[in-house]
Amino acid sequence: MHPTRRASPADIRRLLTASFIGTALEWYDYFLYGTAAALVFNRIFFPGLDPVTGTIASFGTFAVGFIARPVGAAVFGHIGDRYGRKAALILTVVLMGVTTGTIGLLPSYGAIGVWAPLLLVTLRFLQGVSVGGEWSGAMLLTLEHTPKEKHGSYSAIPQLGSPVGTLLSSGAFALAGLLPDDAFHSWGWRLPFLAAFGLLAFALHLRLRIEESPVFRAMAEEAERTGPPPAPLLEAFRRSRGRMAVAVAAALLGIGGFFVLSTFVISYGTERLGIDRSVMLGATVAGSVVEIAVLVVAGRLADRIGAWKVCAGGGVITMLLAFPVFWLIDTRQTGWVILGVAVGVGAVSIPYAPIGAVISGLFPEAFRYSAVALSYNIAGVAAGFLPLVSAWLVDAADGASWGVALLLVALAACTVGGSRAAKPRRYAGDPAPSGGAATPAPARHP
Repeated sequence: MHPTRRASPADIRRLLTASFIGTALEWYDYFLYGTAAALVFNRIFFPGLDPVTGTIASFGTFAVGFIARPVGAAVFGHIGDRYGRKAALILTVVLMGVTTGTIGLLPSYGAIGVWAPLLLVTLRFLQGVSVGGEWSGAMLLTLEHTPKEKHGSYSAIPQLGSPVGTLLSSGAFALAGLLPDDAFHSWGWRLPFLAAFGLLAFALHLRLRIEESPVFRAMAEEAERTGPPPAPLLEAFRRSRGRMAVAVAAALLGIGGFFVLSTFVISYGTERLGIDRSVMLGATVAGSVVEIAVLVVAGRLADRIGAWKVCAGGGVITMLLAFPVFWLIDTRQTGWVILGVAVGVGAVSIPYAPIGAVISGLFPEAFRYSAVALSYNIAGVAAGFLPLVSAWLVDAADGASWGVALLLVALAACTVGGSRAAKPRRYAGDPAPSGGAATPAPARHP
């Protein structure tokens, strides 16, 4: 299935801008929770637990959002494949904005007891449902409007929303953290969440202006002539289970490694190493700045040598740097801590840059949204538990970080294998490009 009309350069620029800004605002909402889970939720919603257990419980609620992501992938994947990529993206941003703002209104455990953490978990689940459909929609709108030879660099544009969202959320918490501790823990932490209500209006305005994918328009025209295709999610499972497993492995480091080196490391530095909160937040900010540069460079490199090679190379680099990164953090020296976090985040950002091009190229258009969303968010489920697993590994090792470094190596190895398996090839049984049934689909170049 091919687009009926080529997007003009102006259309592409408008789409990329809207995709980047909308995704950045969505990730701002989502990452607020991770920072709050590391800094404040253990006191506000789990005050009866000791600090270590409270932190683990707080990260447990953080992981709930990732459990919900495949649910969002299934729901919004169906909407995106049947009713349009644009419709799915509008719904995801509304759901995220409302749930994030509501977290800022939640009473504490001291006010309503067990209902406070239960409501927190419910809202986190809805955040996860939103993100489950967000990334794949933004990525597909970008790639389905643009030429394949530029998919490496263009796929990095929505990814820029992640570090920018981190910068915004870390900056918001850094400003709130200037308040005295009593004020910060009673009401100051709520301000960044409440800001989501205002950001929602801006993000919604951007999403309403996005053009629908030309690939989906062609799919809709075909459906009018031949009738609706089979349920996209069922088709994805029936025809692409192996490719979905490859996509999960390829995506694992870019998602999971980031949360180890941001959400977990903030908690590890403040709770285990006694490093000041402002230093750890500053290290996260530095990591986000490095990530932006790495995403741009890695995306352009993917256009030259191939997206899967960049992903695999990033995995190898991460394997080599995993232990040195934590050695630097363990020094407790401000400069070395910031350098360690920045280097670690930069390494895991290499495979993150072109991963959209890698996994979207694995699937036919008819069920691409569902397959991409589900694959990516199954990797997200594993990633959501990694701060919890990391906290447990450090506790089991009496405070040592070597277990977390080994975990990072294992994630990188998975991504190297998955990226290698995802290199472009022909897939028997895919639809022919011009509607024929008997010929294999052309090779898809991530």
